[in-house]
Amino acid sequence: MDLRDQLKNLFPEHQEQEIEEPIDVFEQKAPLVCKFEKKARAGKPVTLIEGFEGSQAELKALSKTLKTRLALGGSEKDGVIIIQGDHRDKIMTLLHSMGYKTKRVGG
Repeated sequence: MDLRDQLKNLFPEHQEQEIEEPIDVFEQKAPLVCKFEKKARAGKPVTLIEGFEGSQAELKALSKTLKTRLALGGSEKDGVIIIQGDHRDKIMTLLHSMGYKTKRVGG
């Protein structure tokens, strides 16, 4: 006897309610541009991810996911995710697994 059966025995008049999932799912139309700049930020090499079409909160969530999964430092400003170092291949692989299209620019 699982938990649902036990609850039905305790509350026989209770009706289960269907929970509807939200239909509004964000979908990226254009590919994310992943490029490398060598001396862009105080002479330090960085990887820039541009072209994100979602909200600022979604951009921060994506940035945090990339930084934690790859153990990298970085930030997000003006719709651009800035990752320290040249990690285009790793980032593009992770973005593909998350369902984003990507485009490599430069080098």
